[in-house]
Amino acid sequence: MDHQGQFRRAALELGIPDDEISRFSRHLRLSIGLGGGSGGAPVGQFGGLPRLPVGMNWPSAGDSPLPFIFSVDCGALPRTDGFDLPTDGTLLFFLDHEKDYPDETGKYARVVYVQDGTNTAVAESPHSGFTGEQYDVSATLLAELPPWFGTDEEEDEDEDWDDLSPFRQQLARDLERDVPHLDELRALAHDLWPGEGLASARIGGYADDEVITSIAEQTLAGLEKAGEIVVPMAKWSSHVEKEKHRLTSEWMSLARFPVADEYYYGSFTIRRDDLAAARVDKALPLTRFSE
Repeated sequence: MDHQGQFRRAALELGIPDDEISRFSRHLRLSIGLGGGSGGAPVGQFGGLPRLPVGMNWPSAGDSPLPFIFSVDCGALPRTDGFDLPTDGTLLFFLDHEKDYPDETGKYARVVYVQDGTNTAVAESPHSGFTGEQYDVSATLLAELPPWFGTDEEEDEDEDWDDLSPFRQQLARDLERDVPHLDELRALAHDLWPGEGLASARIGGYADDEVITSIAEQTLAGLEKAGEIVVPMAKWSSHVEKEKHRLTSEWMSLARFPVADEYYYGSFTIRRDDLAAARVDKALPLTRFSE
């Protein structure tokens, strides 16, 4: 479905100028919320035992099997603009959150893509009590905007103004100046795609800020080491913020989900071209403690 076209038509009907709609739409992304109990058609499974290709070992880090979190049927998920999931097959997510949280190697997290037509079977549990309760989930669309979006000195719906970097504060000011109907457009986006109920996970949308910050810092450090740029220490933070803004167009969230009674939060961030080529093994994991 042409979601951008749907949004544009609805905004034009409200009398909002086309150029404002275009500026706003550059920042609008849709994520797919996965939730149980809504009565919708199942698109995935949380907990239980995964279906793995026949002959494939349970994903593990050395001799430590990774807990199975959930799987989704790519062909059953709604298609969203700019999010090039495989058109068929299954994505399976594995994460040992307690070991991944302090670890930086990514070895305690795994995404597996199984193409349609692959001979699969329900995997045997590595040991008793290893799997969580199984339940089906259905999908709904949610509108997402950057965390700085529409934030100003007088209204702080997404982040406190003082928590924003000077670079992001300027982005917000420029947005307020260039999009006078910002509040109406934001309300319209959330009216069209509000999501339904509590989501067990989100597929797509904006990448985790902590991951993008790390990528930006590594990118700049690599350029400095290669002698391509010189960043004064006093301006390091501002360069990182600008690089993060650039990277936002290259990277996106593959999945975000709570684990362990929501005390931890897991995520996988992926480059757009890797997702389009189904190179989900390139996704970068991150586990955060939510308390």
